[in-house]
Amino acid sequence: MATTSFLVSDDPSAKPLTVLSRETFDDWLQQQSAERRRWIAASGFKAAPGAVCPLPGADGALDEALAIIDAKEPMWSFSALPSTLPPGRYRLTQTLRPAAATKAALGWQLGTYAFTRYKENGRDYASLVWPKGADQDLAAHTAEATFLVRDLVNTPANDLGPAALADAAKALARRHRAKCSVIVGDALLRKNYPAVHAVGRAAADEPRLIDLRWGTRGPRVTLVGKGVCFDSGGLDLKPASGMKLMKKDMGGAAHALGLAALIMAQKLPLRLRVLVPAVENAVSGNAFRPMDILQTRKGLTVEVGNTDAEGRLILCDALAEADSEKPDLLLDFATLTGAARVALGPDLPALFCNDDKLAGSLLRHSAAENDPMWRLPLHQPYRQGLESKTADLNNIAGSPYGGAIVAALFLEQFVSPATRWAHFDIMAWNPAGKPGRPEGGEAMGLRAAYAVIAELTRRPPAAKR
Repeated sequence: MATTSFLVSDDPSAKPLTVLSRETFDDWLQQQSAERRRWIAASGFKAAPGAVCPLPGADGALDEALAIIDAKEPMWSFSALPSTLPPGRYRLTQTLRPAAATKAALGWQLGTYAFTRYKENGRDYASLVWPKGADQDLAAHTAEATFLVRDLVNTPANDLGPAALADAAKALARRHRAKCSVIVGDALLRKNYPAVHAVGRAAADEPRLIDLRWGTRGPRVTLVGKGVCFDSGGLDLKPASGMKLMKKDMGGAAHALGLAALIMAQKLPLRLRVLVPAVENAVSGNAFRPMDILQTRKGLTVEVGNTDAEGRLILCDALAEADSEKPDLLLDFATLTGAARVALGPDLPALFCNDDKLAGSLLRHSAAENDPMWRLPLHQPYRQGLESKTADLNNIAGSPYGGAIVAALFLEQFVSPATRWAHFDIMAWNPAGKPGRPEGGEAMGLRAAYAVIAELTRRPPAAKR
């Protein structure tokens, strides 16, 4: 787990750090001494976002520093500074508003992440004195939750199969005094999770259903995460290029656990439940087959049109169980479809939601948190593509069009219309690095979802539809 040690308590020896936007740089420069203006000009400094300029004192040693941020993305601009400033400790010369101070601190922490389980980072980062007014708990807990998601997604399947994913959930539960139970292997059949069992039974690491509970009062919030620890495609085998990144196919589970970690660390007054069906979609003599008809927890039968559309099969059992408690809010996260990536690219999670007010709240907080997502419709006419001649549903449509929508419509069949539900079809991966967002596993939609949940705890729940 990466740490948050690059934010420190007040230190009188910390160097002043002035952070400006390109628009405010000229006014600031005019107020500086002639000597400082000559130094900045001679250094070739250009007031472009991401630029830094060390400023020497009378003895020639580093006395303070100047940095330019993008006013539209200040948090991510702060993420670049730990690696672009000379190593040392810095303190902001400006007083930011509390929300901005919190985001500055969070951005700084996110800029220090490195996945070090197998290889040391060896990089020395600059440290920042906590900005005045920052919510230190929220910034630190959000960074820790993000690091948890990244670490889980970055860990390869030989070290993070279904059993290890369950162990990670148990460790999280112990940390926050939550309860965590796990149903393993053939017990899934006895407990009526037949689709989870069918998808995972071919793997040596047995399938399981992880169930974490925390909190005794407040609204019921349930999180469901797709936990396919590796996806070979099953008998409808993926090509090598499609299989290469499939260690990240448990990214939905990582998001559910990361969001749960943030909720519990912040001690939100709610009743939390996390359900993670954890499997490996493997190939062996007892693998489920194309055209098999599977039972599900809800009682609907599903014809397997393609074994590589397995995520929706394990999610349907978990969603049916989640829905049975009639939660006030049900969110699921899943690296579900390539179609969502074709439509929106790697950075934008596709949001599907059966409640316009909830969707509006998610999008509002998405903009406020600079945590992007894009709503796609649950277009009901596409539902006919899931029809089967021999079962209640097929797990794929006969048409290649609208794949992300069709997958969401499949999941919707296992959620009651009265349950406020949102489904996030996510990439959970950065194909290329950016400040604060290195190449590899990534948390997407986590901050926006947390803000919606926190808001829910501050007001009476709306009447069920």
